[in-house]
Amino acid sequence: MTAQPSSGAFEGLEHVLPVRVYYEDTDFTGIVYHANYLRFFERGRTEFLRAIGVEHAALLALPQPCAFAVTRLSIAYRRPARVDDALEVRTLNYRISSARTGVRQRVLKAGQLLTEADVEIVCIGLDGRPCRPPPELTRRLAPYLSKAAP
Repeated sequence: MTAQPSSGAFEGLEHVLPVRVYYEDTDFTGIVYHANYLRFFERGRTEFLRAIGVEHAALLALPQPCAFAVTRLSIAYRRPARVDDALEVRTLNYRISSARTGVRQRVLKAGQLLTEADVEIVCIGLDGRPCRPPPELTRRLAPYLSKAAP
């Protein structure tokens, strides 16, 4: 039997993805390099979608293929993560309107906030232009939308 990688789990409306800090994620001091938090956030958003039954490859295989692009990102670094730390990437979707989705993400270590971001994502067609998300995506996402914006 082959072990499957974890897609994380939901705590209420928030998706929680465990992430381990590897040496490759750090700078020469052993602290996570600031840009690598963007990778952690991307993994969190991807695994959120996978957990609700949406995969990027399936979106590209639709009759009207689509993908996602980050259009705005506000990030705050509160405390450093270090090599070998066990982290949680928490993802909460709080808005979906026409082509745009608002996402709040946080990285925590043992319950302590390290980094947080407010992300705006747009659904795009293969031509790179904004488009409405497929109805199936909107239907799957709806039960996981928080009523409260960050």
